[in-house]
Amino acid sequence: MKLIKSLTLCALSASFLFASSSLETKAKNSGLKAIPESQLELLKLIDDKNDPITAEKVELGKKLYFEPRMSKSGIISCNTCHNLGLGGTDGVSAAVGHKWTANPHHLNSPTVYNSVFFDAQFWDGRSAHLADQAQGPVQAGPEMAAPKKLVEERINSIPEYIQEFKTTYGDNVKIDFAKITSTIAIFEKTLVTPSKFDDFLNGNTNALNEAEKKGLNTFIDKGCVSCHNGIALGGTMQPFEVAAKYSFASVGDFKGDKNGMVKTPTLRNITETAPYFHNGQIWSLSKAVKEMGSTQLGIKISDKEAQEIVTFLKALKGRKPQIIYPQLPESTLSTPKPAFD
Repeated sequence: MKLIKSLTLCALSASFLFASSSLETKAKNSGLKAIPESQLELLKLIDDKNDPITAEKVELGKKLYFEPRMSKSGIISCNTCHNLGLGGTDGVSAAVGHKWTANPHHLNSPTVYNSVFFDAQFWDGRSAHLADQAQGPVQAGPEMAAPKKLVEERINSIPEYIQEFKTTYGDNVKIDFAKITSTIAIFEKTLVTPSKFDDFLNGNTNALNEAEKKGLNTFIDKGCVSCHNGIALGGTMQPFEVAAKYSFASVGDFKGDKNGMVKTPTLRNITETAPYFHNGQIWSLSKAVKEMGSTQLGIKISDKEAQEIVTFLKALKGRKPQIIYPQLPESTLSTPKPAFD
């Protein structure tokens, strides 16, 4: 009797391992990719040999990311809309910027976490990489409203920043707008959040529980992977309203790029980044899943199926890098004063 029981348990265990292995293969064949376990392999994906990541660049970029003097008013930083303590977003439907101005197109702030894996930046995909993306919000009137010249004058008026740039890039460094924003981008490249889903794809069959595996299977079978794939589970330009009209299409005037394509949001850390969609009109993740079913896939996703998918999506909450809020250097008498016009 004990032998039969032991053999039965072994058979069940083998079946479980086979099922997990099969699901791992199915996920990979569906276009899902893991964040590499190896730091060396990760660097191959996120680093640029022409401007390599160094500890000094990351630290300086972090300071500039949290630097409110990058804005015209002196009170808005990159972290205002992409709050690293709130999943890399701001938790409101439309981003709010200079003079308490809501985004004129009613656009929601995308997360900055894992943005290094995106093929395109901004909802309309107008920037191909982070260094270019970082320049936009700083200058935009409804956001930080700071012209290039003002940013350059502010940073160059602070001796500590000048010294840190020289230490980081060499004595002959030109501290211009492009160098300032590209340094921010280098910090942003390090905001990578591997999750237990990545552990599963990297071979740990026990990283996901049975409910999470079932949700992953439903996620794949329902066709969610057609847009939410790759390492970012999103981040590519895709057609929107493929099968039906988005329920809240009338909020804001955003229509995508010139071809009507919209950047697919990443699903990593999705439980932390509500409200959802480009105009932030849905707060429930389950409702967002069902909306995608009708709008993009032309199918009705049941409450049960939506909950299964949400259970999987919760497993995409990743391990965040430790971010210690930096102490910023003090202004001088020559530092351009805050302006609120």
